[in-house]
Amino acid sequence: MQAEAEAARAAGRRLALVPTMGALHDGHLALVRDARRRGGEDGHVTVSVFVNPTQFGPAEDFDAYPRALDADLDALAEAGGVDAVFAPTDAAMYPFGLPPYATVAVRDLDRHLCGATRPGHFEGVATVVTKLFLACRPHLAVFGQKDAQQLAILRRMTAELGFGVELVGHPIVREPDGLALSSRNRYLSAAERAQAVVLSRALRAAEAAVESGERDAAAIQGAMEDQIAEAPLARPQYAEVVDAGTLQPVDTLSPESPSGGRYLAALAVFFGDTRLIDNTTLEVGRGA
Repeated sequence: MQAEAEAARAAGRRLALVPTMGALHDGHLALVRDARRRGGEDGHVTVSVFVNPTQFGPAEDFDAYPRALDADLDALAEAGGVDAVFAPTDAAMYPFGLPPYATVAVRDLDRHLCGATRPGHFEGVATVVTKLFLACRPHLAVFGQKDAQQLAILRRMTAELGFGVELVGHPIVREPDGLALSSRNRYLSAAERAQAVVLSRALRAAEAAVESGERDAAAIQGAMEDQIAEAPLARPQYAEVVDAGTLQPVDTLSPESPSGGRYLAALAVFFGDTRLIDNTTLEVGRGA
């Protein structure tokens, strides 16, 4: 992969990377199209496919996570626009075994939201993305905005360590009824799938509250929780409002925040054993 990337760089091509864990769906293919567009006429697009063991906790679904490399390759071939697929083995990515000897951690940004209940998850993410950057040598990398906390942490890591990689957050791709596309959606029963739309409805409730003038974070969170409560099969893990840059909880939404009035309303909800996440950006003040 490094040889492929270096040859493309030597030819003056702009390298774009789309990191994935496989089980590709239309959301992933939208990231690929974005990468191709941003790379330009002489762009080179790599899609990585790797189910990273270090970002799964002991009780999480690593063994059950869908793996369908042949189908993924077919989907990418049909979609077109991909120059390389990097699908390494665990041994290639972690040559000294697990747990890895060298890891990358980003302090403080993992204290809330998903980080509060998934200890070590974002250290695993930061570590594997570092390895992907070193292998694939990209000028830019495209990530889905659905994993908003992940994207914020990777932005901070990339800037702190000086990778020189442009990170692009692609808007969330949704089903017609509003459910965010996810590889884990395939785990849902028909009844759970019908009720899972409550995630996007909860986020719309948060947006509506802010648009109507609400600035109390607890009230906005309450609006989300009220919507989730309407789905009998839903078991919420969190519904929070945090500063979009620091990812720290807030009491009041203000244009004078560290992120200039930008906040993240985010939630995680279980349906049976399936954990789904979603988010939206809330803005107050000038330009909201």
